Amino acid sequence: MSIPKKPDAAKLVISVFMNDKELFDELLPVLEKAFGPTENISGWFDFDYTDYYEGEMGTPLFRRMLSFGSLIAQDDLARIKETTNAMEKTWAVNGRRNLNLDPGYLLLSRFVLATGKDFSHRIYIGRGIYAEVTLMFKKGKFHSLAWTYPDYASTEMTDFLMDVRRQYVTDLK
Repeated sequence: MSIPKKPDAAKLVISVFMNDKELFDELLPVLEKAFGPTENISGWFDFDYTDYYEGEMGTPLFRRMLSFGSLIAQDDLARIKETTNAMEKTWAVNGRRNLNLDPGYLLLSRFVLATGKDFSHRIYIGRGIYAEVTLMFKKGKFHSLAWTYPDYASTEMTDFLMDVRRQYVTDLK
């Protein structure tokens, strides 16, 4: 018989992409008010792996990744996704998003993203939100899975997540 135990706290990571980099300066204090001070902020990544968002958000699109100093309970992810969805609506104009926020969390063994979209490899976590293991960590590095979006498998992304993971290891001590 397995004995349930409280899961480890996780490192909150949020992907932000937009077509107007100036929005980031407005958004950052709102994110920090909701989730606490940021710990790591990536440089700008080009978001050119898909044209899925171009009709709504235009081009070019740019991404930044953020991690936060305070650890979160893993079961807070659905609530966090609801909060980021509300933020997206705040910045929307005529029903079109100007930014996209994708929260997730990092543990020693994996990186998990939240989404409102169901699919065979996603697990329902409540509040209309699903979670997917996007990357696994083994043998000293992150590994993509069959469903991992190419941008999350990129070197710039996994390098950023390695930095976040190193901080997370320190946080756990």
